[in-house]
Amino acid sequence: MELKIMKTHTVQSSFTALHGLKLAALVFGGSLLLAGCAGNPPSEQYAVTQSAVNSAVSAGGTEYAAVEMKSAQDKLKQAELAMHDKKYDEARRLAEQAEWDARVAERKAQATKAELAVKDSQKGVQELRQESQRSAQPVQ
Repeated sequence: MELKIMKTHTVQSSFTALHGLKLAALVFGGSLLLAGCAGNPPSEQYAVTQSAVNSAVSAGGTEYAAVEMKSAQDKLKQAELAMHDKKYDEARRLAEQAEWDARVAERKAQATKAELAVKDSQKGVQELRQESQRSAQPVQ
């Protein structure tokens, strides 16, 4: 009976030590990851942002969301300068902001184009109604 108690107690001690070791490894790994990110240029974020800006331009952002597009392009340029100066944290922050500005510009352009399409369709329907009313009236 004593042997069982000793085995159980030993297993719990090993479990606690193993749990502490895993936690320490996790903290150490996380700190290495954060330190690694701070020293590397945000090339991937920059590429994502460049793609978002290009997509917004293709969607008509420069025409329908000029303020947002200008903001996105300015921040992207600032991010590029920050990367050149090896200010990677600032470059990453600016690139993320530029990405969101570009996404807003794209959505705003899409919404404006959709509104214009609806208005154009409504105008076409109105013209058809007027035409049908003219043709329904008897000629005198």
